[in-house]
Amino acid sequence: MDGRSASCNPYLTKTRTALLWSWILNTPFWAIYGMLPFILYKDLHATPLQIGVAFTLKPLVSLFAMYWSVWVNKRKDRLKGNVILAGFLGHLPFFFFPFVDNPWFFVASFSFYMLMARGAKPAWMEILKINIPAENRTRLFAYASAFEYLGGGVLPFVIGWLLDGYFQAWRWIFPFTALISIFAMLFQFRIPIKTDDTSIPVQEQYKPLVSQLLHPWRDVWHLLMSRPDFARFQLGFMLGGAGVMLMQPALPKFFMDVLNLSYLELAIALTLCKGLGYALTSPLWARWIHRMDIYRFLSIVTFLFALFPLGLLMAEWYSYWLYVSYIAYGIMQAGSELSWNLSGPIFAKDEDSSLFSTVNLLTGGLRGCIFPPLGAALCASFHPTLIMLGGTVLCLAATASMYKFSQEYLALEKA
Repeated sequence: MDGRSASCNPYLTKTRTALLWSWILNTPFWAIYGMLPFILYKDLHATPLQIGVAFTLKPLVSLFAMYWSVWVNKRKDRLKGNVILAGFLGHLPFFFFPFVDNPWFFVASFSFYMLMARGAKPAWMEILKINIPAENRTRLFAYASAFEYLGGGVLPFVIGWLLDGYFQAWRWIFPFTALISIFAMLFQFRIPIKTDDTSIPVQEQYKPLVSQLLHPWRDVWHLLMSRPDFARFQLGFMLGGAGVMLMQPALPKFFMDVLNLSYLELAIALTLCKGLGYALTSPLWARWIHRMDIYRFLSIVTFLFALFPLGLLMAEWYSYWLYVSYIAYGIMQAGSELSWNLSGPIFAKDEDSSLFSTVNLLTGGLRGCIFPPLGAALCASFHPTLIMLGGTVLCLAATASMYKFSQEYLALEKA
């Protein structure tokens, strides 16, 4: 689709505008959101249990997000409402931050936002699949996410300076940035959705509660059994994601107790350096994902993830390795986000993609049941370095399995 025809297509232009402004307006909030576990550790003196629960719930809520997302399966008329309501509810708890002291409230808010954000992903992906052609969709998603990370890279200097210079300034930064993010609804309301009679049932048959709870699991299981190619992709992402999750509970302890970082140093690493790596390479990943099979694509991503803890360990002797590592992390995350978010439309092809994206939520939740609590438990008995190296081993296992599946896929293509 050329530029002239795209500008005459209201479905494409309004969807593109809504997506871009949603990411732009959420950038300030995302920059401070990623620092909340470290704020819990340093300012609220959260216990290791509370830190572990925060890192556990962040992926675990995907299991509950699945029920939010299943609401839109084969229901185009619900896609826009799903996105808008999830954005509003997810940011709502942060308006109470100036008035609450209990660390558990902050843990719950941290997790609830992720529940809503992930619950809306299948709806977003289906909206993009319906309204935007595949090539434009991949490029748009890559550039939009790159802008969010790059925009977030400008904010660390302000946020870090405020957090270090003003006592608990974060209490007011959170509600202010949440308010900015909510304004994206003005653009989301204008997204046009192509619907047809088959996507809006005249009357939905009542189902018992137990049946409603089990129904998404049955759909997911049936999809994985009928699509072994997609099941193989999920195996690789499960192993790689497990490695990343295992090391997360060890990072606050490693950064604060071993590296003795300030909030400004943390902010520069977590947002500026990661954002630069993400923004600079996101367009490259967007081109590569269409030039190789998705298994090989994911094997490259997981191999780079395996190198991340090694760079952090070097920061004990050479501080600049912290920033190098997070630039590399941003590069890896750009590929990871692209493959995770677009795997549904890629594997679905002409089918409804929302169930494929729901499987991503489910497997992410299952990883969250196991690996963050395992990492938190190991932190109580072992040095964080060992937990981080354990994450490297799991990422390398993912790389090996994805490379094997890629070879088998190429052999089938040639046959």
